[in-house]
Amino acid sequence: MSKFIFVTGGVSSSLGKGLTASSLGRLLKLRGLRITMCKLDPYINVDPGTMNPGEHGEVFVTDDGGETDLDLGHYERFIDESLNRNSNTTTGSIYSSVIAKERRGDYLGKTVQVIPHVTDEIKERVRRLASDDLDVVIVEIGGTVGDIEIVPFVEAIRQFRRDVGRDNVCYVHLTLVPYLAPSGEQKTKPTQHSVTELRSRGIQPDVIVCRSDQPISEGLKRKISLLCDVPAQAVISAVDAPSIYEIPLAMHEEELDKIVCEMLRIDLADHEIDLSAWEALVDRVESLERSVRIGIIGKYVNMPDAYLSIVESLRHAGFHNSSQIEFDWIDAEMVPGEIGADRLERLDGIVIPGGFGERGIEGMIAAAGIARERGIPLLGICLGMQVMVVETARNVAKLDGANSTEFDRLSPHPVIDLMAEQIDVSDMGGTMRLGAYPAMLASGSQVASLYAAEVASERHRHRYEFNSRYKARIEDAGLVCSGTSPDGRLVEFVERPDHPFFVGTQAHPEFKSRPDRPHPLFRGLVEAALERAEGREPRLLDLDAVH
Repeated sequence: MSKFIFVTGGVSSSLGKGLTASSLGRLLKLRGLRITMCKLDPYINVDPGTMNPGEHGEVFVTDDGGETDLDLGHYERFIDESLNRNSNTTTGSIYSSVIAKERRGDYLGKTVQVIPHVTDEIKERVRRLASDDLDVVIVEIGGTVGDIEIVPFVEAIRQFRRDVGRDNVCYVHLTLVPYLAPSGEQKTKPTQHSVTELRSRGIQPDVIVCRSDQPISEGLKRKISLLCDVPAQAVISAVDAPSIYEIPLAMHEEELDKIVCEMLRIDLADHEIDLSAWEALVDRVESLERSVRIGIIGKYVNMPDAYLSIVESLRHAGFHNSSQIEFDWIDAEMVPGEIGADRLERLDGIVIPGGFGERGIEGMIAAAGIARERGIPLLGICLGMQVMVVETARNVAKLDGANSTEFDRLSPHPVIDLMAEQIDVSDMGGTMRLGAYPAMLASGSQVASLYAAEVASERHRHRYEFNSRYKARIEDAGLVCSGTSPDGRLVEFVERPDHPFFVGTQAHPEFKSRPDRPHPLFRGLVEAALERAEGREPRLLDLDAVH
């Protein structure tokens, strides 16, 4: 039978529940346990797919096409397991399901209420993740204890321990222990209030993880233990780490994984931990001595979480190449006006990421042209690939007015267009190609060399495609279609053989990169960027800088 760990948070949002849960998941996996993870989000949206990236951050896409919270990206990167659409549940999806059941008559005319109908639906979403092939299911509850939206979720997980047995559930609560400079002390009162709020909802935490900017003393741990009724060894100090990939080691140092296993009656003798591979990764992270400057030219650069997986993928490629990544965030609307070719030429490499809507498109097209003309390594992702095609069509193939019909429906040369079967679909959540699709890679192409394979599978999230009617004209202009769908109808990859690195993909490769196994396209970009940087004056890494 699967065991369940529920991770809640108090005091403040953005304390790091997702990273704490992910780190715990990695430690349990390193003990040989079979792990999956899930996020329960209290917002009323059915899924994050239609939410503004500038407000909510990126939408993380799973192999089966689920549009999920960005925390699932952390889960996958840490536990190195592919999750699915069932790994993210929102209040909106819960109520949609409950109302649909009521309309069908599934409740036999009973009055539909939060308890038991909504809480039963939440529990069912958690329960269906368990299987004979899994030892532990880790469930993060989004939001903060005390929020009105979170109440049904807290009640559901309270009931869950009664349903599956005390030894099969562990509650981990994340709180804040702030340092107040005027008094020169760390304060436990926020933690006390947070735990009191959680206990008022019927849940006594088994473990309290205390976020702080400096270690928590044994005396403070004993105070929290006494006031919050948890064992002193179950009060975990979670100090700010230089790299998120150091967090699992810090949590192991505090014996978080050992304590949780003991709570769940998991025999530690049968599950000894092997940290060697992860320690080797952290050693690489800590020993980066050179740097490479990568510009991200996008629409949402004021909200870096909108490109979280891209940032982490670039870092992974940097780890592989013993190089720190210096990020230059460039608002596409500022190109080529306030930010011209001289600024871009100082970069070692460029990423043009995905996005929706017309804002900033001309700046992205201009940036693609500058990268093409000046030999700057460029990776175009989804929309980024599309603007590479538009730029080539306009400026090399001389197709005046070439554009995507997303931005100009009357374009005389719609080199990017809707797939025919999508034109009449009106549901905003149902008009895209979502999830993993295979691509056939052209023999001898750069992407085939990078993947070291003839077939690649990547996750997609887009409505518009390369218009294959223009394939010959675009290839004659030097932009080769180096990967297509198995039936040859859809273009998945483009590249310029005469360029140091000029590669575009219709997919989102950033979702499959891992810290100890960087994605081939990001690895290729960083390697090309390092080669470009070799001719410059060497830049040693500023070890005091935080990127």
